[in-house]
Amino acid sequence: MAGDLPPPPPPPAEGACDEIVWESSIVNEFGAARIRKINTRNGERLEIAAPKLGYSIRLDAMQLEAISWQDEQFISELLETPFGPEDRSP
Repeated sequence: MAGDLPPPPPPPAEGACDEIVWESSIVNEFGAARIRKINTRNGERLEIAAPKLGYSIRLDAMQLEAISWQDEQFISELLETPFGPEDRSP
């Protein structure tokens, strides 16, 4: 059904050595996001999560840098269909 959200992916695997260094939240009437800096066995990651929706992603420095190369128009286009294309037929 159009408008239904896809099921959230499983959360990133947390290892025994993962350490939360810093955490903050950004909330308004449209959404809520939690941002955490995490030390993992593979280095530092920035975790961005939408707790109410069950989505999260961990990004390393190179991935974050690549996002910074994008212009505002590209990011706006991503938000037009934030959960993927409307047509999900195979």
